[in-house]
Amino acid sequence: MKIHPKQMDSVLALPGIERFEHFIKVIADWQEVWGLYQDGWALAAADDGTTVFPLWPAKEYAQICAENEWNGYEPRSISLGDFMDVLLPKLKVDGVLPGVFFTPSSKGLTPSIDELKAALDAELQNY
Repeated sequence: MKIHPKQMDSVLALPGIERFEHFIKVIADWQEVWGLYQDGWALAAADDGTTVFPLWPAKEYAQICAENEWNGYEPRSISLGDFMDVLLPKLKVDGVLPGVFFTPSSKGLTPSIDELKAALDAELQNY
């Protein structure tokens, strides 16, 4: 599915918590989540130095963040099943936080794995 530029602009302008809510709804609906990849997944750091795995609800949002330290990275989709069953448990074991919906000007939110999973499970109950 293609994101219209006007929709992108309005979603990117939302405060972090509203982007988080949008992220949850979209990945539940489309059954996929996006990261950036180039010989390994793109990572970031929280203010306290904790490793963060940046995530986006659609290819277009990931693509606009493929700049600066992520220049040359390409958006790559992760099925919702793999995200829930493989990636989130691995991130939890490794002590890596999910970085929900970075923008070119914002680091996005870093909920705990349990908070992210709970929000996604609640949204999936609507399907």
